[in-house]
This record gives sequence, structure tokens and C-alpha cells, in this order.
Amino acid sequence: MPRIEAEDLTIEFPLYHHNARSLKKRIFDGATRRVKRDAESRVVVAALAGLSFTISKGERVALVGSNGAGKTTLLRSIAGIYEPVAGRLLVEGEIGSLIDPGAGMNPLLTGRENIVLRALYRGMREKEGRALADEVAEFSGLGEFIDLPIRGYSAGMNVRLSFAMATAITPEILLMDEWFLAVDADFMTKAEERLTRLVAGADILMIATHDMAIVRQWCTRAIRLEAGRIVADGPVAEVLGPEA
Repeated sequence: MPRIEAEDLTIEFPLYHHNARSLKKRIFDGATRRVKRDAESRVVVAALAGLSFTISKGERVALVGSNGAGKTTLLRSIAGIYEPVAGRLLVEGEIGSLIDPGAGMNPLLTGRENIVLRALYRGMREKEGRALADEVAEFSGLGEFIDLPIRGYSAGMNVRLSFAMATAITPEILLMDEWFLAVDADFMTKAEERLTRLVAGADILMIATHDMAIVRQWCTRAIRLEAGRIVADGPVAEVLGPEA
């Protein structure tokens, strides 16, 4: 059964700075608790610090908080992009992510080739991968660009391709970041029904967003992050407060 379980999850990133001596002085003068020295005496940023939670089948969870709070870092950790430096993270279930439009893409390959490779990675047969590529090409509206290397795509074209690929198959765990709202209005109108179906079909949804209307519409639970720590976790109405 799909579930996500974190216990004291900690993610840290080393800081490399041309003026490290000055930086360290500011740090150890008490500048911020998110920047510290690790066991190897490296200066690191604690992107996530001691997070503990469990998300079970059927839950729709919003990650809310200001920029830099750790929302996207948490999604990327669950997706397997970032490895914890401490604590434990257990993820059971097939993951589908709308986090980074370029994640897992080979810029030297065409859009079609990237789709087929993604399908093979997910255990599909080559024939199924080619059929998926046709479906994604039609939905994305990329036309002849689907057979050109994606390194020549615009940002909007990359988002269209990534959205179409990610929403072609309903995963057990769906991870979403706000970037999917960056597509043009015409495409978003076309994508709305597909996106709603994907959200409804996933066993677990986690979305990082600043749009409280989406949180109230889609989610049953909200986790508020501040400076890489959980400061509130509960029903949406309890964490966000009553609607204005």
C-alpha cells in the first residue's frame, strides 16, 4: 500500500564560497541556525531539519510556506533526487513527479526519444513506448518539434513536453510543484481536465504551492514549513485558517 514516512529527515547542502573565512565568521557569530558546520567542518545549509511525518493512501497533502522554506527540497527528497544526511525516509509506491521540467531528460535526444526511454525505464515494452510517444506528441501540441533535440526547446515547450509525459500515466504517488502553472493559458485550459483526472486517480498527492485556492480545492491536509522545519501539520482549514 502506498505510503510516505519520514523520521527526523535532514537534508544539508555544502556551501562553497570564495570568501569562506568571512562567511564562517558571520555564521559562528550567530547569523542563522540553518547555516552551520558539519562533522567534517564543512559549512552547510540545513535545507530540511528533523522532519517527521507519515502520509497514507488517500491523503492529499499541500506543502505551504514562504520561498526557501524547504517545500521543493522535500518533494525532491521524496522523489529520490536528494539523499538524506540524517534520519530516515521510506517511500512505498510508484512515483510520478511534476517537479522539474528537465529532470531525467537528455538534451541531446529528441522529445520522442526521451519519451520512449522514459517508458522503457518504467518497464513498458518498446511498442508501448512508441504508442505513448505518439499520445504525448499529440497532447503537447509540439508538432514537428517532437522529433528535434530538446536542447533547442523553449522553456514553454519543455514544460509542455514534461507535463504531457508526466500526466500520461497515473502514478500511485503524485508529486507536484508550482511550475506546471507556468504554461500558457490556452494549454492550461486544455490540460485542466487531464490534470484533475490525474490528481483524483493518484493514491497520494503532495503539492508545493503558494496558491491557497488550489490547496483548498485539492487538498485535505497541509504541512507548513518554515526555515526547513515543520511548524504546522493538520487539516487544511486548521493550518490555513478560515477562508477570507
